Amino acid sequence: MSRISISFAESAIEDLEEIKQWYTEQGVSDVGDRFVREVFDRVEALQDHPDIGRIVPEFDQQFLRELIHPPFRIVYRREPTKVRVVRIWRSERLLHLPDD
Repeated sequence: MSRISISFAESAIEDLEEIKQWYTEQGVSDVGDRFVREVFDRVEALQDHPDIGRIVPEFDQQFLRELIHPPFRIVYRREPTKVRVVRIWRSERLLHLPDD
């Protein structure tokens, strides 16, 4: 079985930048740096196991899944040969998908 390719939507990259900036503003930039590394580690596992995330409850679509990394949700679109990370949001926020 070949490995799944992974990409990040611009919205997910912006989410990570905002999260990192928030932690920096709180005076704990090391926490933001650690969180970003942990997100990339979690997402990397999708190369071999793209279906480990649960189906996003708000949409109930097989192709839209999420990994929970408290207090965040790593939302991704699952396609036959690739995964595209679309959002990285705090768990309590309602999910809105990007247009891309």
